[in-house]
Amino acid sequence: MNIQSFWMRPKTAIAGVALALGLGGLGIAAANRVLNDNPPATLKLADTNEGPSRTGFAPIVKKVLPSVVTIASSKVVETPTAFEGQDEGQGQVPDELRQFFGDRSRGRRSMPQGQREQGLGSGVIVSPEGYILTNNHVVDGATSVTVTLSDKRDFKARVIGTDPKTDIAVLKIDASGLPAIVIGDSSKIQIGDYALAVGDPFGVGKTVTMGIVSATGRNNLGIEAYEDFIQTDAPINPGNSGGALINDRGELVGINTAIISHGSEGNQGIGFAIPVNLARTVMDQILNNGKVTRAYLGIVPQDLTPAIAKAFGEKDLRGALVGDVSADSPAQKGGLLKGDIITELNGKPVEDANQLRMSISMMNPDAGVTLKVMRNGAEKEFTIKLAELPGKVASVHGESSGTKSALAGVAVEDLDAQTASQLGVPANTAGVVVTEISPSSPAVDSGLRRGDVIQEVNRQPVKNTSDFEAAMRNSKDQTLLLVNRQGNTMYLAV
Repeated sequence: MNIQSFWMRPKTAIAGVALALGLGGLGIAAANRVLNDNPPATLKLADTNEGPSRTGFAPIVKKVLPSVVTIASSKVVETPTAFEGQDEGQGQVPDELRQFFGDRSRGRRSMPQGQREQGLGSGVIVSPEGYILTNNHVVDGATSVTVTLSDKRDFKARVIGTDPKTDIAVLKIDASGLPAIVIGDSSKIQIGDYALAVGDPFGVGKTVTMGIVSATGRNNLGIEAYEDFIQTDAPINPGNSGGALINDRGELVGINTAIISHGSEGNQGIGFAIPVNLARTVMDQILNNGKVTRAYLGIVPQDLTPAIAKAFGEKDLRGALVGDVSADSPAQKGGLLKGDIITELNGKPVEDANQLRMSISMMNPDAGVTLKVMRNGAEKEFTIKLAELPGKVASVHGESSGTKSALAGVAVEDLDAQTASQLGVPANTAGVVVTEISPSSPAVDSGLRRGDVIQEVNRQPVKNTSDFEAAMRNSKDQTLLLVNRQGNTMYLAV
């Protein structure tokens, strides 16, 4: 419509305006009727002075959060490199086939290159003096460990000691008056108890998740050498490792350590924590003795299945069957035989093989134990003096008296005849075998390698890990090693 045609019909325009005003009046009248039918709602608001509800876990979490820390670690890892004389990415011999080629492969492999790798985990302050519990795998091989507190303060941490067999590590930061967590009794927890997991998953910040205790005494999972896990459905994700599992009173009952994820990186409702009683035992040994020692009975225990129990004429499936007895072991000297069924240890019932194994391992190596045994249907009692578990691992952890050890980052084990045969050294060789060596260790530059057998430290004979540890405590700025490599001896100065 153009302007001209609009002004040609003034009556029509006036009528349209009147209609609009009429409709508007009807709208206002309808709105008034709605207001009259539905008067304004009267809302009852909470008293802001009362604060939030306290029927949940907020008070417990508020108390616990300052005790949980974030741990950042850094280590140097070796990266595969191409063979010299070949283009990178072309013509490389796969790792699984390289043993069949050796030096006959085309070209010569260049020295491995170091690459810094960063990791994140969690930890728990267990004493006001700055001692922190975490997982061994959180700090394993780390050259630098930084702890961040809830108040955002950062501290360089020292690794006081580790126990790879239980995946426990003890750290220390130079601080005092820290908010230490209350340590509970993990032997008292029951399936169905509330469980809260506290940590720093994926590095997003302090997080709390809730669930229940799904099971206790989980073992034979292939995660650690000694397993007695608490299972929980409280969501545990990467970064939660080393964090706290607490009960509904805010007491520490476990150290979160692993999940079953079926290929994904996230939580699937099956998480595992190391019982705090076990973690405390390990920590006490590290702080008091500088290492973890385990008692040794010298048997191969087995669980009683219905078929095995029937074959032995037993109706009760509780107990541990002696599958084998090691030569010259405490068990052999004490009179145990294959086929014995151990039903009690120091007056307490033995439920299965793992319980017996865990109980023995946490005892003093020179302790005496009383065992009740079923043999050919008759009950017998034996008193046996335990010994120290052979083949224990010793590690040198960096700092001693303010100076860095020459063998920092080196782990050794006792040498046995089978390992000696695999390494190509004489069966009667005495010493300790290098099982792990960090790429950042000063010993790498001296030429020390995994598989080397250390026979002397500073001209002093080394027959086992105890000798090695004693020699390293007396070692100063430089360490002289006598090493046996595939039957040939050499000296290395570190």
